[in-house]
Parts: sequence; C-alpha cells; structure tokens
Amino acid sequence: MIKFKKVSKIYGDQTVIEDFSLTIAADEFFVLVGPSGSGKTTTLKMINRLIEPTDGDIYFKDKRIIDYDIQSLRLNIGYVLQQIALFPNLTVAENIELIPELKKWNKEKRRKRTIELLKKVKLDPDIYLHRKPDELSGGEQQRIGILRAIATEPDVILMDEPFSALDPISRNQLQLLIKELHQEINSMIVFVTHDMSEALLLGDRICIMNEGKIVQIDTPEKIKALPKNDFVAQFFKNETTQGSKWLEKGTVKLLQQKNLIEEEGINTGRSVSLNTPLYDVLQLLIAHSSLQVIEDDLSLGYISEKSILRLIEEKEL
Repeated sequence: MIKFKKVSKIYGDQTVIEDFSLTIAADEFFVLVGPSGSGKTTTLKMINRLIEPTDGDIYFKDKRIIDYDIQSLRLNIGYVLQQIALFPNLTVAENIELIPELKKWNKEKRRKRTIELLKKVKLDPDIYLHRKPDELSGGEQQRIGILRAIATEPDVILMDEPFSALDPISRNQLQLLIKELHQEINSMIVFVTHDMSEALLLGDRICIMNEGKIVQIDTPEKIKALPKNDFVAQFFKNETTQGSKWLEKGTVKLLQQKNLIEEEGINTGRSVSLNTPLYDVLQLLIAHSSLQVIEDDLSLGYISEKSILRLIEEKEL
C-alpha cells in the first residue's frame, strides 16, 4: 500500500502539487490522468524518490519512504518511461536480466525467467534473446522495457505515459498486454496518462488531476456515470477519440463495410468471424501477422494491423 499524506511540491514560487492525500491498494491498477502540467509525473516520481516532496509524507507499507534505503526501495519498484530506455549496448536478454542480476539471482534462474517472459509477450526467445535494441521495432522495444520492469515481480510498477509515442495499433496491443500482465503478477501499477480513454480502459481507479490538485478519484464506471464537475465531464468528452470508440464497440463487420479486409494475407492458421470484437482481433495480432476472416465456411479475406490502423485514421479525421 502507498499513502500520500498532505503532500506538496513547490519550486520557487510555483506550487506543483498541493495538499495531496490518497491511498493506493497493494494490487491496484491506479491511473493518474490530467492535462499537461497537472502534476501527474511529479506525483509518480515522488514514489521512488526521483523527486522529494516539499511538505507532507509518503508511506510504503506503513513506513515513510524517506526511512527506506533508497537503493533497496528502487529495486522493489519497476519503472517504465515514455522514452524507451533500453541500454543500446546490451542484448534483449541482458536488458531484461539487469534487476534480477542486481538482486543476485543466479544465471540459470535469470535466463529461465527471461525466456518465460518473452514467450508471455509472444516474442520467440530463439529470435529475440540476443538482439540489440536497434534491431527491434518501437512496440517491441517497449515490450522489453515492460518485461525488464516486471522481471522480479516488484511490489510497485511505475509507468509514465509508456505508450504515448507508439502508433495506435502498438499502443492498443500494449494496453491489452499490460492489463493481462497485471492480472497475473498482482503488483501495484501506478500509471500516468493524459488520455482519458486509456485511463478508462486500464484503471481499477482513476485519479483526475488539475493544477496539482485531485479533482476526482473513482472507478471508471462511476466517473463515466457521475463526473464530479464540468472539468471532469469536459475532459472525458475531449479525450475519448472517435477511433478509440470504434475499437471499443466495433467488430470485424465494420472492416468489411469499409472495404478494409484484404484479399491476400499469410495463412497463420488463426481465423475470426465478422462478429469478432476488434479488441479481440488486436490481441490475436500480437502473435500473428494476419488473420483469416471466415463466415459460413467461406473465406472473406484477411485482416492485418494495417486494416485496423486505416480504420482508426479514418474515424479520427
């Protein structure tokens, strides 16, 4: 459990965080969301002491974080940034095994865990173990960054807008991936985003911030049904893109209607129907380059990431 108790952060005459109090449960997926400059990242960085509060206290497991040895604290906190921060001179395996090595895991245990994690995110260990970061796509690099953060199943994982620089397909796939991984490892995740649709998809609870203050903390369902004020209602309206709405509600039938099903593709042995939800399609496309569309025993063609990307771009115009 993490608890903020009357925390403030002041730089000169500028108050960035003001009288901030909240509690995050041990296995919670907790999302900080708000416009630029609302104090989200400052709040996140105070948890692992990259930034120290000016006033107030932050507690981890009922002990003030300033009373922990800072190295021990950070070894138990995973961290994923927007800027993909893999070490360019290290292989995929070496990047993932950094924290396990610091925690004195033996080589066999480290490698076993790395192979297990790569398989979990549909990256073939035989292909990816010895690759360098510059041999990976942006989405693949961020998957490795996530695996590095969760390798030792830390008590807390901090994620600072980790998907905002990715293309829409990679972003949606990684959103689904981190949601699935959270259910498996049960670590606390504190996730920063400026995208309300992302917050609503991922969060067990959402903290909406503005000008360094908490505006509303609640479940996604309650925030959608009962926004606390006009700021929350308007922020929700502005940040839910048309492309995201179609992905949440659409099925493969929508691609058929827009003539986005391709005539040719690679037969991977996986197929979907016209009624398959698009989010399920995205999950399958993590592991397969294309999916065959079959309806009434007839092949209608193939779906790839490009098909869905064209749909998103069309809906957001």
